[in-house]
Amino acid sequence: MTGLSFIAILLTLSAVCGIINYRLLRVDASTGVLIVALGVSIIAIAVDPLVSFVSFRTLALDLLDTINLPSTLMNGALAFLLFAGSMHVDIRELLRRKWTVLALATLGVIIAVAVFGTGIYYVFRALGEPVPYIWCLVVGAILAPTDPVSVVGLLKRLGLPAGFRAIFAGEALFNDGVGVVVFTVFLGLATSTGHVDVATEVATSFLVEAVGAAVLGFVTGWVALRLMRRVDDYNLELILTLALATGTYSLASSLGLSGPIAVVVAGLAMGSETGHHAMSEVAQHHVKTFWSMIDELLNTLLFLLIGLEFVSVPFTGFDLLAGGIAILLALFARLVSIIIPAAILRLHDILEPHAIAVLTWGGLRGGISVALALSLPGVAPRGHLLPVCYAVVVFTIIVQGLTMPRLARRYTEAVGAEPAVAEGD
Repeated sequence: MTGLSFIAILLTLSAVCGIINYRLLRVDASTGVLIVALGVSIIAIAVDPLVSFVSFRTLALDLLDTINLPSTLMNGALAFLLFAGSMHVDIRELLRRKWTVLALATLGVIIAVAVFGTGIYYVFRALGEPVPYIWCLVVGAILAPTDPVSVVGLLKRLGLPAGFRAIFAGEALFNDGVGVVVFTVFLGLATSTGHVDVATEVATSFLVEAVGAAVLGFVTGWVALRLMRRVDDYNLELILTLALATGTYSLASSLGLSGPIAVVVAGLAMGSETGHHAMSEVAQHHVKTFWSMIDELLNTLLFLLIGLEFVSVPFTGFDLLAGGIAILLALFARLVSIIIPAAILRLHDILEPHAIAVLTWGGLRGGISVALALSLPGVAPRGHLLPVCYAVVVFTIIVQGLTMPRLARRYTEAVGAEPAVAEGD
């Protein structure tokens, strides 16, 4: 299959799923594509044994093998998605709530990993299929951070107050990078035969990968803004933003730093007031339009792939039961990971019950969790871990994502705040 044919198949499937959603489901475009793709996967699995001349499941698996979602997302598409998402964040509101965002993105992730990992360990034991504790912590690291692609896409449809939106988006953008660091540490521990001090390993990796990445993203963003001030050509400025996103992510990865955190910081610099002053109004319009289109396109393709990946995830009656319990456990872990940092650090802007409810229910997981789960090595108990991860991701995107607008309206009514205008209104 040529590269053009491959891209044509993906775009055609996305267009068909999008049209079906537009005509029948009429829900958010990305979520609708996911639902339709899931339906296609289920039909393919059901029809496959009844058809002798072609195997639809084999065709789907061949396509997915060609794509290699973990590699495609973590080593390519994620740079564009995170950069586009961070450019939409109000950096002034983010800086006002920096300690809240930092607490949720660091301490909150570690708490969620511990709560979910410990809980799912006992769930597997109670169901008669025990899984080593370290692998349960790996799954906790996969599902602990909220997915920035899903959350930022959700925030575009919600009229939440600007300050609360900044907390929501900022946490999702940064806890993703922290989650990947924690995942890498626990995966190394799970596949290592030697004794390692977990606390020391996590702390060291965080300081080196996360903090170093933030510094790198700040430097590359500053250099890009300095260059933009010297030109007045929106095409060239657009190329500079592309170079900034891809170059920052690639450089961070090659230096052993967190690519997600680096590209988020660079994107925040580009979306800041300084970034706006570095570009003319015409350039700002073209850059914003371009990155919005990239965001929508890649988001749609990602959700399509999540739906199609269903054919590669082994589901049994045991897995369905474990997945259902894991959904409840993920919600509980998310709740605890918000309440404890808020209570200890007295984060008054999220201590209010309605705020906790919105942050808990809005903690969507997405493509990054699926990609990390699919990247688990052969020595992992993948047969149990993959279905659990997939069940949590699909539930959060479809059920939580589609019901969030109603909860968001109740939040704004409860706090008496003027809702911000949702994008697209």
